[in-house]
Amino acid sequence: MNRNKKILFAIGLILLPAFGMAQEADPIVMHINGSPVTRSEFEYNYNKNNSDGVVDKKSVKEYADLFINYKLKVLAAMDARYDTLTSFNEEFHTYRDQQIRPMLVPETQMENECLKYYQKMQESLDGHDLIQPAHIFLRVQQSATVEEQNEAKERIDSAYNALKGGADFGALAKEISQDPQSAVHGGMLPWIGPNQTVKEFEDVAYGLQKGEMSEPFLSPVGYHIVKMMDRKQLESYAELQPNILKFLESQGMKDRLATQLLDSISQKSDPQKSVEEILDEETERLCQQDDELKYLIQEYHDGLLLFEICNREVWEPASKDTLGLMNYFSKNKKQYAWDKPHFNGMIYYCREKADVNAVKKLLKKVPEEKWTSTVREKFNKDSVTVRMEKRLFKQGDNVNVDALALKVKDAKTVENKDFPYMGVLGTNLKKGPKKWTDVSSQVVTDYQRKKEDEFVAELRKKYTFEVHQDVLDTVNNH
Repeated sequence: MNRNKKILFAIGLILLPAFGMAQEADPIVMHINGSPVTRSEFEYNYNKNNSDGVVDKKSVKEYADLFINYKLKVLAAMDARYDTLTSFNEEFHTYRDQQIRPMLVPETQMENECLKYYQKMQESLDGHDLIQPAHIFLRVQQSATVEEQNEAKERIDSAYNALKGGADFGALAKEISQDPQSAVHGGMLPWIGPNQTVKEFEDVAYGLQKGEMSEPFLSPVGYHIVKMMDRKQLESYAELQPNILKFLESQGMKDRLATQLLDSISQKSDPQKSVEEILDEETERLCQQDDELKYLIQEYHDGLLLFEICNREVWEPASKDTLGLMNYFSKNKKQYAWDKPHFNGMIYYCREKADVNAVKKLLKKVPEEKWTSTVREKFNKDSVTVRMEKRLFKQGDNVNVDALALKVKDAKTVENKDFPYMGVLGTNLKKGPKKWTDVSSQVVTDYQRKKEDEFVAELRKKYTFEVHQDVLDTVNNH
C-alpha cells in the first residue's frame, strides 16, 4: 500500500466512528422517495401537532402514516415546480424574513439602542423629577364666548369648593372631568416629564408636592384642578432596561437595525450581493446552528406547498365538479339524514302588511337563486322595505321559522318593531335534504376529502417510501 493510500485509509478509520456516532445521535426514521427524514425532524413535527392542547392526538404509528402523506404531497408539489411560483416565493420569503431578520441584530447593538434611549430620557428630564398628577378638566374652546367661559369658570370653582369641603378627588373627576381617558381612572394621568404637556399645566404641576392640590387655573385648552399623586427620580438603567427593550422592539427597532445591517453587508460585498441573496445565506447559516429554526422554516415552506398543490389539484376542482358532487350526494344520501325537520327557504320581514303576499306572489315563478336579487330590485331599490334571511334552517335556529314553516308546537313568533309583518317561502324537509345543494358546504367538504384520499393513493403508487420501524420505536424515547 503506497503512502497516500495509507493516509486515506487511516483518515477513514478515524472518520467512520464519528460518522457512526452522528447517525446514532440522529438516526433516519424513514425515507421518502430516497430522501431521508431524521428522527429529530419527525419528533419536531409529531410533538408540535400532538401537544397538550390538541383534541385528536395521534400515536407515533398513526402520525407516521399522516406524515408520509404530507411529505408525498410536498414532493409532488416540488415536482410540479410550485416552488417556482412568484406567489409562493413572496409569501414564503415574507415569513422567513420575519424569523431571520431579527436574529441578525447582535444583542450588543440592541443594548446600545436601549442605553441611548435611556440617556435621552435623562437629558429630557434635565434633573427634574418625574411626576404623576391627576386632574379635573373642563374644556374651553378657543372660540368660546364670554358667557361660555364664565360658565366653565363657575363650574370649576364649584368643584374646587367641593374638594376643599372634603369631596373625593377621584370620584369628582369621574363625574365631571371632560378628559375621558383620565376621568375613568379618577383623573389619574401617566408619569410625565418636562415638555410633555402645555406649559401652564406643567408649571403648576411641578410646583406641587406629593398630596398637594392646585387652585383652578386656565390653560389654552381649558380649566384644570391638579392634584399631585406622586413624584420620583428616574429609575436606574438596570431597572428600566427590560421595559425600554420591550418598547423599542414594539416600535420595530430590530427590523430597522436589520435593514441597516443588510444594506451595509450588501454594499461591502464583492461582487455586490442583493439583500435577498444575503438573507438566503444567513438563513442557511442560522439553520445549521439551530435545528428548531431549521424545522420551523421548513415547516412553513412545506406547508405553503401543501396548500398550493391541494388547492390546485384537489380542493378547487372538487368544489366546481357539480356532476361529481351530485353523484357523491346520491350515493351517500343516508349520511346526511337528520332526526329533526328542516326548512330550506327564506323568512322575510316587511314594513307593510300587504307586502307579505306581494313578495310570495312575486317569487312563486322565480328560481330560488334569484329570490334575493328580485326582492332587492322590486321592493328595496330606493329604501329597504323587506328584509330577508335565506338558508337551510333546522328546528331551533329561528323561532319564527319554527312557528310559521315547521309548525312547532308552542312556538310563537317574535315581531320586529320596524318590520312587524313576516312570511316564509320554501320547502319543509322532514327526513333529510332532497338535493346536494341543500347541504352544499357539508357535501363539498366530504367530496374534497374523498378526492384528497384518491390523490394520496395515487402518490403512494407513484413514489416510494420506507419506514424504519426500529428507529420509529425510539421516537420520544431515547
